[in-house]
Amino acid sequence: MQKEELCPVVVIGGGPAGLTAAYELQKRSARHKPKVYEGGTMVGGISRTESNNGYRFDIGGHRFFTKVKEVEDMWHEVLQDDFITVPRLSRIYYREKFFDYPLKLMNALVNIGPYESMRILLSYFKWQVRPYKKEESFEEWVINRFGGRLYMHFFRSYTQKVWGISPKEIRADWAAQRIKNLSLFKAVWNAISGANDTTSLIEEFQYPRLGPGMMWERTAELVEERGGEVHLRSEVVRVHRKGNRVTSIDVKHWHEDGREPVVERVEGEHFVNTMALRDLIHAFDPPPPPEVVAAADKLKYRDFLIVTLVLDHADPFRDNWIYIHSPKVKVGRIQNFRAWSKEMLPDQNTASIGMEYFCQQGDGLWTMSDDELRKLAAQELEQLGLARASDVIGAAIIRQPKAYPVYDGEYRAALDVLEDWILGLENFQTVGRNGLHRYNNQDHSMLSAMYAARNILGEKNDVWNVNVERSYHEEFEVKKPAGSVKPALAAE
Repeated sequence: MQKEELCPVVVIGGGPAGLTAAYELQKRSARHKPKVYEGGTMVGGISRTESNNGYRFDIGGHRFFTKVKEVEDMWHEVLQDDFITVPRLSRIYYREKFFDYPLKLMNALVNIGPYESMRILLSYFKWQVRPYKKEESFEEWVINRFGGRLYMHFFRSYTQKVWGISPKEIRADWAAQRIKNLSLFKAVWNAISGANDTTSLIEEFQYPRLGPGMMWERTAELVEERGGEVHLRSEVVRVHRKGNRVTSIDVKHWHEDGREPVVERVEGEHFVNTMALRDLIHAFDPPPPPEVVAAADKLKYRDFLIVTLVLDHADPFRDNWIYIHSPKVKVGRIQNFRAWSKEMLPDQNTASIGMEYFCQQGDGLWTMSDDELRKLAAQELEQLGLARASDVIGAAIIRQPKAYPVYDGEYRAALDVLEDWILGLENFQTVGRNGLHRYNNQDHSMLSAMYAARNILGEKNDVWNVNVERSYHEEFEVKKPAGSVKPALAAE
């Protein structure tokens, strides 16, 4: 009996979406062989776990919780017993004070003071009576739900720090995706009445004991064990097509020893992409129509770097992470990796602190030397009163380009043009955060990839409109009554 010929499926990118597509395809079909090409030195994308001298650290914190059952099932199929349950503790640093996050009403009122608290409530009622009639910007969306004073305190400065542009320039649909259905009135009523309808409350979460990269390292191993291929240092530089059908890709393979890279032509029957849309469009040969290229050029991204500091003593704070709203420092968020998992640290008498900076390639932060960044991070840690600069005994710096797709005034019209053109390709799909230019959590990126794999097998799923559950977005916190049901697993 003649063996059935395998159908090659080319996957561009070895992050959560790319590896999920490969895993799902193998789970459902023995005939399709995924070949995954990742330009970096390790799998996981922005969900990878880096290490330095035995200290493991994330590129931003990635909690594991979800309402998507097939995603939860995959997590546990892959890692099985390697998940730990982590109590969640996070705060906001603002005006030299720490606010609980999600915001707890009484804590917020005490920190802000009675006079300003009253002004916040009056501002809220004012905007309920006379809201913006059109919600086109992030600023208008938030003010309509929280009032101008609360927006000024807890949304304006941090949003600008993260995105590098005014909240007036960010579209309202980003807020609708990330923080929808929040209400100041409901939060106040819950606190007064003792009600508990805060469905988004997450008091604990699951986490791989060695960081989220553990999940993707193991997924890559399973893909290869089942006959697939995962290639690192393999950058996709061209996507060849004939009319509406993609035929092959050109892959530049980089060598650790510095040898000249080799370019390989790889053919396939189906293609799944996770690289950033702007880069993808410029990789096509022949290029798409001029209006499609012009649309791609309108997409923008926010870059990110993390400075991990090793301290000569145990944790200076108990939080998993702290949001830094203060404009007096450049750091935007601070991670305490022991609070995620003790196994991230080789020496339990030390601390591993991640200082996260939002930036743009080529700006002052991005171009700083590693030594300058270490000094800056240590000095800001001391300025915030969390540790002394002299406590730092080690550091590592990771720069992450295109960490976040930007939702500015041009992106939506541009994305519509790109979506229409890509949907016209017969055997090509794009998924994931950058592949869809959508600020998805990890689980929604995975779900889009699952849909793409199933589409290859004959289903007709819309990968561009993966549902965004409101349960991922957090409100003013109300203490859960004893015996209440634990929240589902989730991922950021």
